[in-house]
Amino acid sequence: MTRPTVPFLDLKAQIAPLRAEIDAAIADVVDNTAFVLGERLARFERAFADYCGAAHCVGVDSGTQALHLALRALGVGPGDEVITVPNTFIATVEAIVHAGATPVFVDVDPETWLMDPQRVADAVTPRTRAVVPVHLFGHVAPVDAIREAVGDIPVLEDACQAHGARLGDRRAGSLGDIAAFSFYPGKNLGAFGDGGAVVTGDAALADRIRRLRHHGQGAKNIHDEIGFTGRLDALQAVVLEIKLRHLDDWNARRRRVAGWYRERLAGKVEMPVPLPGTEPVHHLFPIRHDDPEGLIARLDEAGIGAGRHYPVPCHRQPALRGIVPPDVAFPVAERLCAGIVTLPIFAEMTQEMVDAVCGVLL
Repeated sequence: MTRPTVPFLDLKAQIAPLRAEIDAAIADVVDNTAFVLGERLARFERAFADYCGAAHCVGVDSGTQALHLALRALGVGPGDEVITVPNTFIATVEAIVHAGATPVFVDVDPETWLMDPQRVADAVTPRTRAVVPVHLFGHVAPVDAIREAVGDIPVLEDACQAHGARLGDRRAGSLGDIAAFSFYPGKNLGAFGDGGAVVTGDAALADRIRRLRHHGQGAKNIHDEIGFTGRLDALQAVVLEIKLRHLDDWNARRRRVAGWYRERLAGKVEMPVPLPGTEPVHHLFPIRHDDPEGLIARLDEAGIGAGRHYPVPCHRQPALRGIVPPDVAFPVAERLCAGIVTLPIFAEMTQEMVDAVCGVLL
């Protein structure tokens, strides 16, 4: 039997059933020329806040901006330290640097691949102003344990890969003091371009982010502080509002695909173990392999897409020279990053596709 071709991600399959509804919503925005701020954005913000179980959502222009403005709203600035992990996308660290603070890395748990609360506790200093756990690959970080470890220090969830993930009966976005989401097209909830949101239960934080995303403007023509152009476009908001209605179903189907992978690969390849009591959403499906490039070449030869997220840990990135001490080492994160391979996963995948991927791996 010929193995099927398996793309890394199939956005066309996701969008096709929604195309007519999305086209009509976009046409409505165009017909009314209501492109910036306005009711269509506010409507999505209310829907996404309700979905996350939070009181407030502020739409912004990217996940990076969401992280950046959340830090600024928390009062993070020059002279402060912000603790995070090295095995994440560079945006997590860019936001810290853009806020004027210094990133402080801690190694991760070798089983979950997520922030280790004890290492966070050991890294806290009088200069620590925030902690940013990353819900990496759609797996929920141990936010409750981190909050207990750091006391009153604010916790900013990097939930850019975790739309709909749960810790118990609470969703990502409602676990820390404030949370940042990305709506990059390939995310579980993706726009038709860049986009992001900040979610929080704190009205004062939400109000400040609304000002910061709109040139520091509180009342019209009154700029209370120097801000940014960081708004989520109404065109993206209507796309996201429609797709949000399908997110739980897409996430459930991703969990089914992940279950097929785990059943086939258990005991044969190294994979992150979800924290007890959590429900991941499997934005990506990572494994660790001794020869990642060789494996990707074999998958490519078989017509199977694969990726590497993220092979160079943040503390080894050239952009952070002079910011991160050159002699720091985080052996767990470095080992995981060196062997990372991300396998295809999307809601429309079939068991036959998973079998084709595993047939190359095993």
